[in-house]
Amino acid sequence: MSSKLESYQTDLISKAMSVGALKFGQFTLKSGRISPYFFNAGLLSSGEILTSLASAFSATIHSAQTPSSSNPHPIPQFDVLFGPAYKGIPFAAITVVQLFSQYNISVGLAYDRKEVKDHGEGGNIVGASLRDKKVLILDDVMTAGTAVRAAIDMVRKEGGQIVGVVQCLDREEVGKDGVSSTVKDVEEILGAGSVRSILKMRDLMVWLERDEMQEELGKMKEYRDKHGLK
Repeated sequence: MSSKLESYQTDLISKAMSVGALKFGQFTLKSGRISPYFFNAGLLSSGEILTSLASAFSATIHSAQTPSSSNPHPIPQFDVLFGPAYKGIPFAAITVVQLFSQYNISVGLAYDRKEVKDHGEGGNIVGASLRDKKVLILDDVMTAGTAVRAAIDMVRKEGGQIVGVVQCLDREEVGKDGVSSTVKDVEEILGAGSVRSILKMRDLMVWLERDEMQEELGKMKEYRDKHGLK
């Protein structure tokens, strides 16, 4: 296995493991599958780790917007970064700050409430207006894709145009039909290359190989052969 990890990827993997946000072992997923790894973005909750996460999100976004032979479908420039409640709210907030400080990219921040506010300004969208704006959505892990589809519907209902989705981790596995994946399904809605990820399952495997964690790597290979995208 040969692939080079970016420094922000290795930094995020190491820090996520240090707080138990990324674990290797045996875990039963909602789908019923027995996974050799588990990722809980909610445990990325310290200043140090959130700084690493913000740098990783902003670097991934910047790279996704840069045309190259390996990036034939760059994500367009956007006006607003949207963080779906609840995990997406702090992730989007730290990322808009990092985008400006690291790349001088200034965009608005918006997020949703779980319950519609019936007083004051009302509604369930907080922050920058989405109407007639190009919007990028942040997510942690698109498992069944329920949350990201709800976010897509919400942004469109508010009059926004979605240019893409950036998630923290792509599990790179097929759904129950054994063929498609959530990423593919979302890209059918938004267009080719519209979904990007800081990390993919293959990146975790490269990290395991580099650190000579052969037992964990072997289980990851078995899982990929059974459930991974072909």
